[in-house]
Amino acid sequence: QQPLELMRKILRDKQNKKNSGQPIPVFPSWVYERPALIGDFLIGTSLGTDTTVPIGTLPLASQESVIVEDLLYVLIGVDGRYITAQALVGRQSRAFSLDPNLDLSIKELVTRILPVAASYSAVTRFIEEKSSFEYGQVNHALAAAMRTLIKEYMILITQLEHLQRQGLLSLQKLWFYIQPTMRTLEILASLATSVDKGECMGGSTLSLLHDKTFNYTGDSQAQELCLYLTKAASVPYFEILEKWIYRGIINDPYSEFMVEEHELQKEKIQEDYNDKYWDQRYTVVQQQIPSFLQKMADKILSTGKYLNVVRECGRDVTCPVAKEVIYTLKERAYVEQIEKAYNYASKVLLDFLMEEKELVAHLRSIKHYFLMDQGDFFVHFMDLTEEELKKPVDDIITTRLEALLELALRMSTANTDPFKDDLKIDLMPHDLITQLLRVLAIETKQEKAIISADPTELTLSGLEAFSFDYIVKWPLSLIINRKALTRYQMLFRHMFYCKHVERQLCNVWISNKTAKQFSLHSAKWFAGAFTLRQRMLNFVQNIQYYMMFEVMEPTWHILEKNLKLASNIDDVLSHHTSFLDNCLKDCMLTNPELLKIFSKLMSVCVMFTNCMQRFTQSMKLDSEMERLTLEHGTMLGPPTDEERAEEAAKKKLTNKLLAEHADSLHLTSGFEATINKFDSNFSTHLLDLLDKLSVYSTNDCEHSMLNIIYR
Repeated sequence: QQPLELMRKILRDKQNKKNSGQPIPVFPSWVYERPALIGDFLIGTSLGTDTTVPIGTLPLASQESVIVEDLLYVLIGVDGRYITAQALVGRQSRAFSLDPNLDLSIKELVTRILPVAASYSAVTRFIEEKSSFEYGQVNHALAAAMRTLIKEYMILITQLEHLQRQGLLSLQKLWFYIQPTMRTLEILASLATSVDKGECMGGSTLSLLHDKTFNYTGDSQAQELCLYLTKAASVPYFEILEKWIYRGIINDPYSEFMVEEHELQKEKIQEDYNDKYWDQRYTVVQQQIPSFLQKMADKILSTGKYLNVVRECGRDVTCPVAKEVIYTLKERAYVEQIEKAYNYASKVLLDFLMEEKELVAHLRSIKHYFLMDQGDFFVHFMDLTEEELKKPVDDIITTRLEALLELALRMSTANTDPFKDDLKIDLMPHDLITQLLRVLAIETKQEKAIISADPTELTLSGLEAFSFDYIVKWPLSLIINRKALTRYQMLFRHMFYCKHVERQLCNVWISNKTAKQFSLHSAKWFAGAFTLRQRMLNFVQNIQYYMMFEVMEPTWHILEKNLKLASNIDDVLSHHTSFLDNCLKDCMLTNPELLKIFSKLMSVCVMFTNCMQRFTQSMKLDSEMERLTLEHGTMLGPPTDEERAEEAAKKKLTNKLLAEHADSLHLTSGFEATINKFDSNFSTHLLDLLDKLSVYSTNDCEHSMLNIIYR
């Protein structure tokens, strides 16, 4: 009893842990403490007494009569006078002790009949044990079916006892009448032992029963018996299955079903880096898949998941093609029913997301902002936020950025977007390179240093930290999950920085008109700078054109086409993930080596623009001072002594700034040498990038990147 009690406790604790809100019921202790209720042999309570007549002293006819009576007792689990049950050792079959003085001819027949009693003992123990709540509904149903057969067996024994009392039952007749039952009890005992040894529950019990049924092909009676037991045992399992594939509900208090539910809150989908809800809310438990449903396991999982999503959105769903699932050896019957349920569930969820929740419209909205195809909006937005984003990220007021974003949205064609209010500002804790290396799980020395550093020591500018975020509500968050949004953000940050570099280079071009006022010697210096600036601008604009019109647009059109052809939500999820992965790969964001070279090129461009802006700003100060002096003298007449003194002080300060600037240029081998150094660095990194692109395009057969080289 102690090992059984321990097993029940383990099962009970396991099931209560999974279903904490609904603990399973428990039989009162007296059910297990009163062995007479079990129906099996009670060791040490045989009918034999000291006054029992030694069987060897009886004549042969009397011996047979006494042994028949003993056998009728033993066949229902009660010890006789001369035949007694031995104590069980482990999971061994029940053994019996016979009086050694019994006549050999009688003993031979008795030993043939006793396996029936051993089988009865095994089946009875199984029925009593598996009737406990802890063993699950499938084992309950199997035990109930066996109990029905045992009742028929008991009726047979009662009829034999009636014959014995009339003096019409000989040992030979008993052997004749018991033989048909012998095979039945042998199969029942074999099944009981197999279930016990395998510690089977739920789907694993059905797998065992199905395999046994299938193995008895050719033995019609044995197969019919196993078919009866499997049908009976499968009823509670199929009830759970029907509720799952027809309504998307799991009612599995004993953890027997092939699909297991995990407690996950769908609202946390916005916070999690990787979306776990769709993948981990419901999972398949391999050992609980009946062997006859193994091929359909994934479809069964998906069918219920689809319906469950619609249910959680407040809509009641009931499959119109719902039919009762009944066990049969013909697997095609299950396949047809599950296919119909799956097709219905797929259509319901797909229509719900596409039509009612406007999935494609949301994806288009995200594309407008994250993939930058809403041109005028970005011009307005970057004009408004340029000064704010130059600040360190800790000095940026997020609410101010949000207000500027709102203003840019209202001023542009994005104002007509019904989902524009879902767009939000997000200031990331890492720059794009670090984020990508973390996603790609690549730790460089720099990356390790960043991870180990105090966050307060990492100073990012607003431009480096800036990204958009998007509010996605359930159930659209199944498709536009946190993992997908992170990919969109990486693409956006990559393109946003390119756009920023392009603007800086254009600003240099605007300020270049100042150079017309310089001397011929200075203008010669600037010619090289203008040429380099134009090369950089061509490079950045071509990269942007490649990413937007040769990567994202064609890939987006493929996505839209695939979404129209999708037959279920898993296809939609797969196509969307494939779209983002292809964009990341073709935009060089999945290759750390290419990414680092590209980052160096962008850094060279930014440093060049900063240098040019500082120089032209100094020149502007000088020309502005001369213009102001000239205007003052011509428009207001001769300046007063006080004004002359103030003007002289300003001019002195300006000359000092110009002198310092000129000195700094000469300290770095002059302006011309600085420009030549920028030119050399840019050319080196550009050639390195083109070489690497050529190698990767050839080796990986990814020919789309070759388009950059052709440009």
